Amino acid sequence: MSKRRAVLLLRERFRSCFLAHRGDRPTSIHRLQAASPHCSSVATSSSSCRASPHQEFLAMEHGLWSSGASDKNKAMVEQLQRYGVIKSSKVAEVMETIDRGLFVPQGGSPYFDSPMAIGYNATISAPHMHAACLELLEDHLQPGMRALDVGSGTGYLTACFALMVGPGGRAVGVEHIPELVASSAENIKKSAAAPQLNDGSLSIHIADGREGWPELAPYDCIHVGAAAPQIPEALIEQLKPGGRMVIPVGTIFQELKVVDKKLDGGVSIRDETSVRYVPLTSKDAQLHSN
Repeated sequence: MSKRRAVLLLRERFRSCFLAHRGDRPTSIHRLQAASPHCSSVATSSSSCRASPHQEFLAMEHGLWSSGASDKNKAMVEQLQRYGVIKSSKVAEVMETIDRGLFVPQGGSPYFDSPMAIGYNATISAPHMHAACLELLEDHLQPGMRALDVGSGTGYLTACFALMVGPGGRAVGVEHIPELVASSAENIKKSAAAPQLNDGSLSIHIADGREGWPELAPYDCIHVGAAAPQIPEALIEQLKPGGRMVIPVGTIFQELKVVDKKLDGGVSIRDETSVRYVPLTSKDAQLHSN
């Protein structure tokens, strides 16, 4: 097991214990529950799962909801740093600059480490998954590079990409629900990425994400925010030699895969961690899924 996977699984174990203790149920999940068996009855038996992680999360929650929005967002990032999910100072800076609260529907809990429903049978990923993907893609999100965000949803991660590649690069979001494209543009206009939406170095398009966005290919990095049964060939083709894609793959059981395209055009694929995402599918299938 990789060191990063061990950290994320430990992180999820603590979160699972906290949710079990409170009796909460997130609206949906992007990661498989990875708690050990002695976390399953945390409310009655497991003091090791109930004590320090529970107290730590209660302290975090109290701090978040008794402060202003910018402080809440900063506290969320600091918590991800404490758990080792964020190691890069650049990733921390970008996630502090792009306020997640601007990208979660009203009434949600944007700074709580859980995915949130955004309508249309879609979700915005949990903060730790966004952080993990930014960490994996950081070397391919340098100034002047091109990034594609498939299933851009509320626009949060696309805005983060835009800040990282800068106005000399291109950040492209693809989303097949027109209403989400329209609302994501409004979200971005309120954020630190607004100047790049205005100058065109950040754009969101209505399209089937399985086909990518060939007009601006090739991309130094591609992020896919929904699980495909297999990696779409169109996305591999649009990945630049030397580039990287992160994509969840699978149906019932899913793995976050890291796809690196070599300079000679060859492709290497490795599993990063087990995850649980909504499916990458057609617009009609998404809207009519149960």
